Amino acid sequence: MRITENDFQSFAALLVSEDRGPGTTVKYLRDVRTFAAWLNHRPLTPETAAGWKEHLLHSGYAVVTINSMLSAVNRFLGSLGREDCKLRFLRVQRRSFRDQSRDLNKSEYQRLLDTAQSRGQERLELLMETICSTGIRVSEVRYVTVEAARNGRAEISLKGKIRTILLPSRLCRKLLKYARKHKTASGEIFLTRNGKSISRRQIWREMKQLCQKAGVEASKVFPHNLRHLFALSFYRACKDIVKLADILGHSSINTTRIYLVTTGAEHARQLEKLGLVT
Repeated sequence: MRITENDFQSFAALLVSEDRGPGTTVKYLRDVRTFAAWLNHRPLTPETAAGWKEHLLHSGYAVVTINSMLSAVNRFLGSLGREDCKLRFLRVQRRSFRDQSRDLNKSEYQRLLDTAQSRGQERLELLMETICSTGIRVSEVRYVTVEAARNGRAEISLKGKIRTILLPSRLCRKLLKYARKHKTASGEIFLTRNGKSISRRQIWREMKQLCQKAGVEASKVFPHNLRHLFALSFYRACKDIVKLADILGHSSINTTRIYLVTTGAEHARQLEKLGLVT
């Protein structure tokens, strides 16, 4: 068989029916189209699928990137009923620490907030505080409403699951004050000038522009890193990984563990404390 445009459209509809996040849907479709472009109208067979995996291995992609692309294509192959073409993931040892160049710490986070405030970027400052103090995904910002701020909790419905996120009382006061200032009586709090939902792309862009002014490395400044900072801070405070997994909306604790990997520098400090070198 050969992959057709109808196959792409059916796959897109399937992802929507599975309540995949918008970012996941876009990424899966991009990866699948990349696979189809590489096939270049050749028949889909176990051999050609395996050839694409070999192509990725020799193209300089990181292992995690390759596995991510394989995950998208395997889901697509499953939707086509071509289980025989599915590809095995690359095995990779779990890292005991993460790259420090991508680790956002509290002092850098505070610099971002202070810089946003000094530049009059009130919405961006409050957005970063909201994500970082609750651990929500950037795609879940739309659930932060006036009603949620009044109740002190947001009901988030995503990926077929509903979870409740508690909002810190101080954050609620700031959110309601911001809503009153912008005459938002109900509904979403973070809106564009045209009254539309703010997009993840816009949030990303504003944060990237801010990092230069704040003197924070661009590699550390993106919305998901605020979620990571929340996870680390929460775990260090309560040491309850099960509760953290529930708050973050993870179905597997193994996913939550990824958020708790320390940096190389912290790992080195822990080794020094062992006192095993005389």
